[in-house]
Amino acid sequence: MLSLSTNDIQLRQSAADKQEAIKALATGLEQQGLVETGYVNGMLARENQNSTFLGNGIAIPHGTTDTRGLVKQTGVRVHHFPQGVDWGDGKTAYLAIGIAAKSDEHLGILKQLTKVLSSDGVEVKLQQSNSADELIKILNGESQLEADFDPTLVQQDFPATDLVQLIAVAAGLIKNREAAGNASVADAIASGATYLGQGLWLAKTDKDVTRTSLSFVTAQVPFVEQGNPVKGLLMVAACNGSHINNINYLTQLLYKQQADKLFAADADKVVTLLTQELVEGNSEIFKIRNPHGLHARPGAMLVSVAKKFESNILVANLNGDGKAVNAKSLMKVIALGVKQGHELEFTANGADADQALQAIGQAIADGLGEGK
Repeated sequence: MLSLSTNDIQLRQSAADKQEAIKALATGLEQQGLVETGYVNGMLARENQNSTFLGNGIAIPHGTTDTRGLVKQTGVRVHHFPQGVDWGDGKTAYLAIGIAAKSDEHLGILKQLTKVLSSDGVEVKLQQSNSADELIKILNGESQLEADFDPTLVQQDFPATDLVQLIAVAAGLIKNREAAGNASVADAIASGATYLGQGLWLAKTDKDVTRTSLSFVTAQVPFVEQGNPVKGLLMVAACNGSHINNINYLTQLLYKQQADKLFAADADKVVTLLTQELVEGNSEIFKIRNPHGLHARPGAMLVSVAKKFESNILVANLNGDGKAVNAKSLMKVIALGVKQGHELEFTANGADADQALQAIGQAIADGLGEGK
């Protein structure tokens, strides 16, 4: 786990270009005693090989393998650029994280950082941050960026005969997690639920909520209320906007007339359906053989191959948490924490899905720019 302190962060920085920004980061790493003089050359050389811009206004400059010998201790230096720095190709970085890593330790750092930084909406939060403590909370995942939702917040086959019972159970699940209080339960029941179609209802509250959370409850026997069928209910208790992605995933299911998937799935699958993009199609599994896993350079190569195709492509690390992410997002791919020997499952849907999977498999077999 990466430990950050206010001494690692410099606010309100400015730089004419990314080279100047990288040199400033290297100086900071050297002053912190993390690297020896000359490490900056490796950072600049690495940038020339492939951009370290990840997306969402974030860049992660780091040295080449040839300069690892100049690293005294693994660590980072964070520079905040509220006005932004041109990182090339029309991309602007508001946060640059200089990384000093002696070996594969940087993969753990990247995984921790990108899991936080890949969350939608974080770019604005980072750009507008005005204190080191606030940035640390975001980078350490202490600032909520994703709604709480796991199998313990799913109750299936509840013997309800009306909506009030379903709402009470759903609100109770969130209250029991100490994410909301009694006022939240009362408000949800008083507000009622909205029919979304296909037997699914939505209840929500913003009263007495301390962490944005979702819960899902299904009826043991479907019934009718207000002239509409009741099969299940989704509850949203919100104190911020971290549930927006979940609502988007739900919208996908409803648009595709696939709400029944929620009612037929087990608790784990329900969570999956509401926490990641839905793509059904052809799948292939490939093993990563790169000695240092999918760090920025091979990760960027993989994403570049995926972006050549119009198909929707998801990738899951079968040796990680198994959650599928967009294979065309570098941040999300790196956040998978892929090491040598890990197996990745790619799922593609679209007219060129077969070609996409074939090209991805070949690129991985060829070493993703690092040789076989």
